[in-house]
Amino acid sequence: MSTGNEIEGKDLKDQREVEIFSARLTPHRSLNRSGFLAVMLFLSAVSFVTGMVFLMMGAWPVFGFFGLDVLVVWWAFKANFRAARACEEIVVTPSELRVRRVSQRGHVVEWSFNPLWVRLDTEVDEDFGIEHLYLISRGRRLRIAGFLGPQEKASFYNGLVEALNAARRGPTYNPVS
Repeated sequence: MSTGNEIEGKDLKDQREVEIFSARLTPHRSLNRSGFLAVMLFLSAVSFVTGMVFLMMGAWPVFGFFGLDVLVVWWAFKANFRAARACEEIVVTPSELRVRRVSQRGHVVEWSFNPLWVRLDTEVDEDFGIEHLYLISRGRRLRIAGFLGPQEKASFYNGLVEALNAARRGPTYNPVS
């Protein structure tokens, strides 16, 4: 027999695991794959035409150097795209704050904090804005949101503060719904 006042264990578990805040931060890349292809085709065409001019003038070694320049630019773009595979995921639930960092090589490092005890710290430059954002708990200091610019860090900071405050208030139970 039930009085209707009990909170079932399953409902409490589901409510505790609700994500209050979730963010996936990635490095900004302004050039997508099709833009990369267009830039490389243009650079290759200009380099080839210019190299042909030097080749016709009798300066044949210059032609090879123009090809080498294109190869170096291609390698730099590929290294840039590899670095873009890095990401940082931050999830806040009423019982946990998880930070998951994936390097460009796929190495995963995870940290877990109690949202009741974690606090945020910033390093602010007067002219630039927020330079660094840190999570501090139990003597550990973890730098987060390194991919973001100063204005984005300020917005992220405000959202994370709201999420931590919501986690500190704890889960709410609404028997009507």
